[in-house]
Amino acid sequence: MSLLLAIVLPDLLDRWAISAPMVLVGVGMVLGLTSLPDDLPLDPQANRVAIEHVTELVVIVALMGVGLAIDRPLDLRRRSSWRRWAPTWRLLAVAMPLTIAATALLGWAAGLAAPAALLLGAVLAPTDPVLASDVQVAGPQTGDHEVDETDEVRFTLTSEAGLNDGLTFPFVYAAILLATEGTVEHWGLAWVGWYLVGKVVLGVAVGIVVGRLLAMVAFRSRSRSLRVAERGESLLALAALVASYGAGQVVGGYGFLSVFACAMTFRSAERDHDYHAAMHEVAERLERLLTLFVLMVLGIALTRGLLTALDWRGVAIGLALLLVIRPGIALFALRVFNRSDAVSRAEQSAIAFFGVRGVGSVYYLAYASGEDPVLAQDWLWSTVAFTVVASVLLHGVLATPVMSRLDRRDRVRGGRRS
Repeated sequence: MSLLLAIVLPDLLDRWAISAPMVLVGVGMVLGLTSLPDDLPLDPQANRVAIEHVTELVVIVALMGVGLAIDRPLDLRRRSSWRRWAPTWRLLAVAMPLTIAATALLGWAAGLAAPAALLLGAVLAPTDPVLASDVQVAGPQTGDHEVDETDEVRFTLTSEAGLNDGLTFPFVYAAILLATEGTVEHWGLAWVGWYLVGKVVLGVAVGIVVGRLLAMVAFRSRSRSLRVAERGESLLALAALVASYGAGQVVGGYGFLSVFACAMTFRSAERDHDYHAAMHEVAERLERLLTLFVLMVLGIALTRGLLTALDWRGVAIGLALLLVIRPGIALFALRVFNRSDAVSRAEQSAIAFFGVRGVGSVYYLAYASGEDPVLAQDWLWSTVAFTVVASVLLHGVLATPVMSRLDRRDRVRGGRRS
């Protein structure tokens, strides 16, 4: 049944204001009410390590797919290329830190200790590359297809989701250091130099190197047996994500950034080659299966005690993040710092609103909660789970009608220009 849902749901729900994640969480909740064994490994405290590794795998697979899907190139040596990514940089450099600060302040005002409040802000800040497929680019346009580089909403949300999962890690580490090392004066400089700058640079650099090496082998190797692109051997996508993530972690960088940078670098080689679409399809299908498993387990856990510690404070913080903090701060970042009219006001509003929270938040909480007891509170698990499910419902219902309306506006504008 699970595999059947993974196969039929995307096409079945394509024209409805119902997303596949909504259905999967709902199915899981129903299963949780049935006579399943009582000893299922659903307690996040007792099964933290398993949750961490499963969600980690889901995120890196999603990041590989996202990196391969983006058609708009990013040339680090050309200023014009950087400018075309300007909305993404504003969301990362302005909106994300402010979102972390605002959510952390709410957590602190609700009675959390400073480390737990900072962790709450950090884990709920990034948008998710896993659950946001309805508002992201569909996949790489290769061969004779005409690349549409005018869809600013989908491009910005996709590129933001690809990058902010790695860039959230410095703030997760800040919460861990605050809990384990004490006040900022004891670790502040090391945090800026290593966790905020050093690990980011290493992660991106490793991803670029691995991506270039794999592209050279796949497309231009002298040995025909190594030119896997000619044979269409799309499982290289899995080798690429494992190699880039492993190398990034070994050298001390952020592996999430390594995977995304590797995918983007590989995508820049032979950009029109159909091999990119084949690799993306493998990553997308694996992501779909893993997501199905995670969401169904989440749904089961919801009706088996995961929300036991949830109170009005958690509900208020989760809804405030989705309805006020993310939309308001992202809109501020996109409008106040906007120097061009490339993104319309309607598009800016859509980008600001669709900040989908998901599997990445669960991973960061699982990772940090193993470092110190103050970061492993049941209340944090309940609040994060509630926020993720609320995001699945809210954004899942509105994604189809809002994106369809924006698409119609684009078609009307295009017709007028022609």
